[in-house]
Amino acid sequence: MILDTCALLWLASGNKKLSRATLKEINNSPAVYVSAISGFEISLKAAGGSLELPHPGEAWFEQIAEHHGLTVLPLGLDVCIAAAKLPPIHDDPFDRFIIATAKLNDWLVVTADGRFEEYGVTVLD
Repeated sequence: MILDTCALLWLASGNKKLSRATLKEINNSPAVYVSAISGFEISLKAAGGSLELPHPGEAWFEQIAEHHGLTVLPLGLDVCIAAAKLPPIHDDPFDRFIIATAKLNDWLVVTADGRFEEYGVTVLD
């Protein structure tokens, strides 16, 4: 399973937007991934003032990944090309990278964004 950026932020903050059932799935999953693109998105939001973090973006991201046992995935050429080939359903480039990663690996995505399902990925919200 892979977390989209909002799901990562909700997990990190203990936000109730992640249901108990979803938290249970995350905790019981043998592997939970986050894309490096989420680190980029979070850092941009923090730098732009729309997101407040208790630590600089890189340190915050690394601490959250370690605390929750998340594996951070680099952006490989295969993901970049697959994201570019996705149909134009979703305008958010960050989400397109996460969707491409999920499709290439046949993973479900933890997200509240209903448009992910239009790409044929399984969603857990």
